[in-house]
Amino acid sequence: MTNPTTLAAPHTAADDCCPVVVREHVVIEEVATLSRAFKALGDPTRLRLLASIGGHPGDSACVCDLTEPLGLSQSTVSHHLKVLREAGLIEGERRGTWVHYRLLPGALRELGAALSDAANHALPGEPSA
Repeated sequence: MTNPTTLAAPHTAADDCCPVVVREHVVIEEVATLSRAFKALGDPTRLRLLASIGGHPGDSACVCDLTEPLGLSQSTVSHHLKVLREAGLIEGERRGTWVHYRLLPGALRELGAALSDAANHALPGEPSA
């Protein structure tokens, strides 16, 4: 098994005089996955889609059920669902002509944990939300 590629912060002159609060190696693949997921969530339409899917009876929703409430065309909704699926936030299951989508709670928990970790590593004296 090979070791994943890691990215360490470069050594700077400030490292010699200032204490390091947190310095961790970050796995590049993990950062890429998180970045893709957060980028997908950066669009208001995709956030609305996630909320609609999660709130839909049976915890899955067909594209045909999402177009009217969002006021978008089927092709636009399908595009946004594809972005969410590729980001690992939802999965689809073909049922006849339509694809039904459901949230992947594990992926959403991982994003929450990443944000929580970042908040827990805030520097002393920094304002918290």
